[in-house]
Amino acid sequence: MALELKSVAKQVDGEVHIHPTDLTLAPGSFNVLLGTTLSGKTTLMQLMAGLERPTSGQIWFNGRDVTGVSVQKRNVSMVYQQFINYPNLSVYANIASPLKLARIDKAEIDRRVQEMAELMRLTPMLDRRPSELSGGQQQRTAMARALVKDADVVLLDEPLANLDFKLREELRDELPRLFADRNCIAVYATTEPMEALLFGGNTATLHEGRVTQFGPTMESYQHPRDLISAQVFSEPPMNAAKVTKQGGEFLLGSSIRWQADASTTGMADGSYMLGVRPHRVTIRPDGAQPVAIRGHVRIAELSGSESTVHFDLNGNDWVSLSTGVHDFDIGAEADFHMDVSRAMYFDDAGHLVGAAGGRAD
Repeated sequence: MALELKSVAKQVDGEVHIHPTDLTLAPGSFNVLLGTTLSGKTTLMQLMAGLERPTSGQIWFNGRDVTGVSVQKRNVSMVYQQFINYPNLSVYANIASPLKLARIDKAEIDRRVQEMAELMRLTPMLDRRPSELSGGQQQRTAMARALVKDADVVLLDEPLANLDFKLREELRDELPRLFADRNCIAVYATTEPMEALLFGGNTATLHEGRVTQFGPTMESYQHPRDLISAQVFSEPPMNAAKVTKQGGEFLLGSSIRWQADASTTGMADGSYMLGVRPHRVTIRPDGAQPVAIRGHVRIAELSGSESTVHFDLNGNDWVSLSTGVHDFDIGAEADFHMDVSRAMYFDDAGHLVGAAGGRAD
């Protein structure tokens, strides 16, 4: 029951929305599409669903070419960022609607709706209209309607983006459980790397309509194929700067130096792009190999128990993410510590050629 995209591409009025893409999603898998807004996540999902037809390439499902098959003839469900329910129908009727369209027996409809309502904690609300529900309950209703039909493919397009923090956390915890015992293919689109790490499964990183990497989520995070994939899988975005390797040490600018470790000593001398995630650039020394750096503060933000500081490092816009509340004056010089024990090194083409410690996190 695999879903296969074979060189699938999409153009609109000559503009490329999806570059030729090969992707295979296995039965029973949970797959995350991770990318910024306009990276192509929604278009890719619409192609999978049959809501749009590719300009070129083929879509196969369960060994059959379904490229020209309409969405009505595919067993697909989709949940959108804006939760969509029938306002004049009860929660029960909303959940039951796809089963009625499929002409399922009334007793079977009742069994499935009751079961799904229990799973989604909607049983006390079955007689209510959507306008009588909270935002989280409305989104639960939309998700229940998508899941109740036992679709072969369930597509979730940033379904938690419009919910408040508490509701997002609640549903994030529930989603893996909802799909744990289903044999469907789940595809979840998000802009947040944290969600991908939370859900596990597989992650495809997208950038400007191109899938840059696809594989097990932790593998994609710890072993990015290239700089773009690493930047997509980092929030705030990964810090990058040109460095030079000379013998057994690296040089950033004219004075910032550190020793290569066992994983990077074999790299040839020359110029590379250094990549360091923001949580590895801290205000206090942290990690296995902290290196002192200094920059001019551009923006300082406090978020709960964390401090995010944007600063200029040799003409590069860098970000520090540290625990604790720290106050900085805009424009002032500030000291930071970069843990190079989890640094990544990319060649001129942007390909990963070395990672300190063998992996990056």
